[in-house]
Amino acid sequence: MDEPTNKGINLANWQFVLMMLSCVVVWAFAFSFIRIALEDGLSHINLTIARFFVVCIVLTAILLFQSKRFSKLHKKDVVPIFILGFFGVMVYHFGLNYGEQYVSPGAASLIIGSIPVLIVVLAIVFIKETITAKKIIGVGLSLCGVLVISVWGQQGESFEIEYIYGALAILLAAVMGALYTVAGKKLLDRYSALSLTVYAILLGSLGLIPFINASLLREVSNMSLDGWIAVIFLGIFSTVIGYIIWYVALEIKTASELGVYLYCIPVLSTIISYFLFGTEITLLFALGGILVIAGLILVNFRSKRTS
Repeated sequence: MDEPTNKGINLANWQFVLMMLSCVVVWAFAFSFIRIALEDGLSHINLTIARFFVVCIVLTAILLFQSKRFSKLHKKDVVPIFILGFFGVMVYHFGLNYGEQYVSPGAASLIIGSIPVLIVVLAIVFIKETITAKKIIGVGLSLCGVLVISVWGQQGESFEIEYIYGALAILLAAVMGALYTVAGKKLLDRYSALSLTVYAILLGSLGLIPFINASLLREVSNMSLDGWIAVIFLGIFSTVIGYIIWYVALEIKTASELGVYLYCIPVLSTIISYFLFGTEITLLFALGGILVIAGLILVNFRSKRTS
């Protein structure tokens, strides 16, 4: 018999929205902190390794000191959960970190913006989710908002792909992110959100071991305080907190309903870039933001009669 999971979670709409807002905020900040860490001298591979070194320390501590909160890990699930963690998390970050070196932020945002669409498609095929016309329209509205923000939302921002493999790497990251959500939804039938997040990341992180070499120690030893702050933020907030919240939310909502929240990330990341890097934004950014929010409301806020 499986250990009890958190299926009894019952949140009001405003509580759920607040929880998801916390998640998308820390993920939106991640883009700026990735930029800081890369500019501080970390390669895309070593940034991923350093980030998940921090993550593994925190998650191991949680596993050791809060062991009663965890569902039992079944032997038959070790390989599937390793695959979930390595491809859904590690390969996602490899692809994103690599691609951001060769693709403009606008192009990267648009490619990553395909994740909710991919989630909808995969959810229909693999977990038989019912997709209503309202969901399709909502996802479409939000995608249009991301398009407006990515192409016209920032003053002087060029929409360019310097190296085609950079775009392909980010597209691979988008596919992995969608698979992580849909495959995780099925495993949440047997594991709590906390358990699945911790097991997936700890097992998946084993796949980083072959990539460790002498350059990691050299680059880490030369990091500035800003670089360390970026790596620690990415590890604790954008990964530990963000990923746990995501799977908790996935226990409450369908994958397709949840995916549309990801469209808020380009809106928030652009605002964050404005304050951190002085990026100028245009009036069209506001239009894009309105479309994103309208799509989000359409997908997630249902009448009491249908909820």
